[in-house]
Amino acid sequence: MDLGLTDRVYVLTGASRGLGHATAQCLVADGARVVLAARRDDAVATAVADLGGPERAVGITADLADPDTPERLVAAARQHFGRLDGALVSVGGPPPGSAASIDDQQWRQSFETVFLGSVRMVRTVATALPDGGAIALVLSTSARSPVPGLGISNGLRPGLAGVAKDVADEYGPRGVRVVGLLPGRIMTDRNRELFAASGDPERARADAEAGIPLRRIGEPAEFGRVAAFVLSPAASYLTGVTIPVDGGALRGL
Repeated sequence: MDLGLTDRVYVLTGASRGLGHATAQCLVADGARVVLAARRDDAVATAVADLGGPERAVGITADLADPDTPERLVAAARQHFGRLDGALVSVGGPPPGSAASIDDQQWRQSFETVFLGSVRMVRTVATALPDGGAIALVLSTSARSPVPGLGISNGLRPGLAGVAKDVADEYGPRGVRVVGLLPGRIMTDRNRELFAASGDPERARADAEAGIPLRRIGEPAEFGRVAAFVLSPAASYLTGVTIPVDGGALRGL
């Protein structure tokens, strides 16, 4: 299938590694160009080089908690590649811990980045997109079912899923699509850290795999291919939904 990604331009946050970078790799492999954002200069430079350099990728050091970040990324896409067709909004996972054990400061910091930073990015990009543009938010299966030990994610991700639906309704008449993606257990640095924090990473991984119908942890590229499709013109009648990429782990229909 031709996804229609050739020469289309996307901005991706949190894209120096993990799910964001896997999506960038899939987009570039199908002919798209990307503007990457992450918080560390060295990580951004490495990610851009991995994607083929400035003809295919441009890197911006930025933090979603900064109100200026969305406008900077939109401007960079237009300056370097002359257009903007969509965005993947991804942000690192908030600190683990139960909702009752996390202090106010951790909640505030996570809200500023995970929630408000994502909302600001979606709002800015949606306004800038032409007919046929698309936005995908990297959320979590916690948007549908709480994940033990991830209280902040359980609190914030369902709200972002609601925001995505609201924006999809508002911008749909302009031909702009908005979709939420719900990764389950994907072998990123984040999940390695969570397994390590258990004290017995091998046992934690085995327990996690036992609850997945496919009986394995997903690979970042498996998420990236789904995200690239959702952002592409091939998914032109897909909007206002949340899509699990979790090996069947969620039990709801």
